[in-house]
Amino acid sequence: MKVGIDSYCFHRLFGDVYDDQNAPSKDLSLEWFIKRAHELGVDGVSLESCFIPRFDASYLSEIKGMLDEYKLDRVYAWGHPDGLEGGYNEAAYDDMIEHMEYAEAIGADVMRVCGASLLFRFRDHEWMLDTLSRMFSNAMPYAEAKGLKIADENHIDFNSTEMLRLIHQVNSPSFGINFDTGNFMRVLDDPVEGMRKLAKHTFSTHIKDLRPQAGLSVDNWHFFACVPTGKGLVNNLEIAKLLKAADYQGFLAMEIDYLHEDYRNNWADDDEDKAVAESVRELKRIAEIVG
Repeated sequence: MKVGIDSYCFHRLFGDVYDDQNAPSKDLSLEWFIKRAHELGVDGVSLESCFIPRFDASYLSEIKGMLDEYKLDRVYAWGHPDGLEGGYNEAAYDDMIEHMEYAEAIGADVMRVCGASLLFRFRDHEWMLDTLSRMFSNAMPYAEAKGLKIADENHIDFNSTEMLRLIHQVNSPSFGINFDTGNFMRVLDDPVEGMRKLAKHTFSTHIKDLRPQAGLSVDNWHFFACVPTGKGLVNNLEIAKLLKAADYQGFLAMEIDYLHEDYRNNWADDDEDKAVAESVRELKRIAEIVG
């Protein structure tokens, strides 16, 4: 079992600062993130396209060169924050197709996408699932021509039963899920039970661990805030065991979106990095147990 990091862990330092977060004193570069992943000794990285500064062939070739030098597996992550907007945004479909070229250019064989997001959680799920099924079915020949598997993320929108329905409706061996452990919990769906349904369809992961944060309404998605792996409510060891049993070929990509108050120092520049390093250590321990 391999271990990795999604670049969204450092979103605040990439300039994506939420309204209730403090801005950092410095900005990170994509190159810094890749080097940091190498320093932490992980096997792979998931690169969020929103933090890739350029998409010209020359720059993407440089990024591929770094990834190859460090022998890092890679997932290309498109669609933050709202992706196809539940099927309501046809123009986003064209953007997704365009980014398949960029995924190929950095040597990725999996492209994470977002069919929807938290903003669309309470829209008509029947309509969205049928519309997204059509859009993803139309996209699969383009992906397969580039040797890509498409992994749709549960982005605080659909539960595991709905994600399984979407996968069955698209009905392609190259279409599956980017399984986000924390996002299932945020829609009150047990991530372990979700993994029992979806392990064989999982092409990539976001391994979050969450704990409730005092003083917030359960209606606020920050109520379940991120903590270092092993410090929260998600049984990520069982998640890894289920993936192993399903012959999962990807890596456990730890992700932090909103860091719990117990693990931050007034949003200091190194808050996320400390949590990432602690999470990587725990995921390596889990990987060693699972084998």
